[in-house]
Amino acid sequence: MTFKFLRLFCCVLLVGSFTLPIQAVNAQEAKQHQTLPTVKITLQDIPLEVEYAHTFEQRAMGLMYRKTLCEQCGMLFKFSGSKKASMWMQNTFLALDVAFITSDGVITDIKPMQPHDLTSVGASKAVLYALEMNQGWFAKNGIKVGDKMVIKTP
Repeated sequence: MTFKFLRLFCCVLLVGSFTLPIQAVNAQEAKQHQTLPTVKITLQDIPLEVEYAHTFEQRAMGLMYRKTLCEQCGMLFKFSGSKKASMWMQNTFLALDVAFITSDGVITDIKPMQPHDLTSVGASKAVLYALEMNQGWFAKNGIKVGDKMVIKTP
């Protein structure tokens, strides 16, 4: 009787250990669907309302696990202070471009980022913001390094 109970307990324990990583991934995916605040910005007379990641947790999650991003959608990251920031694409399924932006709104760099690439993509100067948009969006809209972004923070 004890041997049967021990075998059953081991089987339950083994099955449980395989489901925990799946539950953790699902929890992370669910968390990314949380509603982020939005912020209104303007780039070259193009008004946008983008998600605004300004806390550590929001920045850490970023656009992870998303499979789509609308044409005029993006995410503005505000760092805790001006620094030579960098981004990577862990658990990110979308091809994105990132624009690094100084505290006065000047774009210092626009760099492409590939899905799931863990290579760190960094700013060439100290920046306060990074704006992620679908890859090609900046070029398609004539946005380039040196252009200014007007940010109306909440």
